[in-house]
Amino acid sequence: IEKVTPDDVYNVAKKYLKPSNRTLGIFVPTQNPDRAIIPEAPNVEDLVKNYKGRKEIAAGEAFDPSPENIQHRTENIQLKNGAQIALLKKENRGNSVTARIKLRYGSLKSLAGKATAAEITADMLNKGTKTMTRQQIQDKLDALKARVRFYGGYSGVTVSIETENEFLDETLQLVFDLLKNPAFPKEEFDKLIQEDLAQIESQQSDPQAIANYEIQKLSTAPYPKDDPRYVSSFEEDIAAYKGAQLEDAVAFHKNFYGGSNATVSVVGDFDESKIKNTLSDELSNWNNPTPYHRIKNKFYDAKPVNKNINTPDKANAMFFVNQNLKLSKNDPDYPALTLGNFMLGGGFLNSRLATRIRQKEGLSYGVGSWLYGSDLDQVGGFGSYAIYAPENVKKLEKAYNEEIAKMLKDGFTDEEVEAAKSGWLQKQVVNRSSDRNLSRTLESNLFVKKDMLWTKKFEQQVKNLTTTQINAAMKKYVKPEKFIMVKAGDFQKADAKP
Repeated sequence: IEKVTPDDVYNVAKKYLKPSNRTLGIFVPTQNPDRAIIPEAPNVEDLVKNYKGRKEIAAGEAFDPSPENIQHRTENIQLKNGAQIALLKKENRGNSVTARIKLRYGSLKSLAGKATAAEITADMLNKGTKTMTRQQIQDKLDALKARVRFYGGYSGVTVSIETENEFLDETLQLVFDLLKNPAFPKEEFDKLIQEDLAQIESQQSDPQAIANYEIQKLSTAPYPKDDPRYVSSFEEDIAAYKGAQLEDAVAFHKNFYGGSNATVSVVGDFDESKIKNTLSDELSNWNNPTPYHRIKNKFYDAKPVNKNINTPDKANAMFFVNQNLKLSKNDPDYPALTLGNFMLGGGFLNSRLATRIRQKEGLSYGVGSWLYGSDLDQVGGFGSYAIYAPENVKKLEKAYNEEIAKMLKDGFTDEEVEAAKSGWLQKQVVNRSSDRNLSRTLESNLFVKKDMLWTKKFEQQVKNLTTTQINAAMKKYVKPEKFIMVKAGDFQKADAKP
């Protein structure tokens, strides 16, 4: 500090104190200010002395979320047209109930070139029916204390429902009216297209969206553009939505929507007899106009890539790694890989990646890893993610590579494995204690032909794992030389910093 000269101060001020970076505020005094007068606080005892509480909320039961209990209490039903239903009745706080509906339609051939129409059709379902406007639908849902969400694409449309016991039957009838009788109002279609275009255009400069697209593109087989599995660019999505026609959505609904291959789950407090009748009435005679054939996925041996993408003027950067694996959840190594990934990055704050990169070195706001395997095909993957400041990209990549190398060379310890088993098993109990997660599991199980006894067996396999088995599985499958690594951020500005 003693060596600083006036010229040094002047040069620094000239470099950093720029007029275009300033925000000026001017205080303008008021001759006769109109100020709010705060009244004296009333006596609380006087305010509440005649208060009578609301109707007592149902407390619910102490539900046992073990796989055996869930299996025992779940009733599975198959309707004459092939639709499947899973019902798990239990007493919930506030008489809450959660339901999930999945419609599946089409085939690889019949869905060719229709990916955008499928997405738009699903988004239009709650925009109006032949008897109700969008606002009337929302008012009805509010009156039923129901939260209903539609989302879908080429593989099908999913509806998630949350409401209370007394309103479930009427809510289901409303949902099926939306699924069967959408009006596709032109003004709502035009509004939806503009909203979707705005969202896609905003993603063109977002590091996370850019990196996510790039990792998907590099990890997916080069399908033809009309194949529904094709990974389209932002520019292609914009062109598709600009060229979308209302008639395409109307035709897609007419030609594909039906309940022949539907799977439905209901979890919570509900009238079993009434709900069975409603679901049977709505689904039994509602058949798919076009036959459904599941689009099978095949393993793609993607080429390794290490790619940086510059995204100017963005404070955060995104890091993704993916390695495709020839793997399903039914493989003997899947339990070991599951726990290995949990210790590496799936356990979040107490995982190796989080301990090193987030907590020890402070390089990332959030970091973790994932492992997935298909229930039906030999298709899976291992990967990682991190959100960080662009100037930390080299340090982050170095730390990540070192942790992967350390895991493959030295493996996990017995102490890590025992702690991970306890943490992972507790996490499964917590997940099954959520009706939303439970309804998703029961609905999915109907489609993949599994039950909660499969879950029990899988958890027992994890519990019985040895450290040697886990380390061997991770070495067998995790291959850094096959990694696809994508980083997106403002790296040019980061490089320019002194």
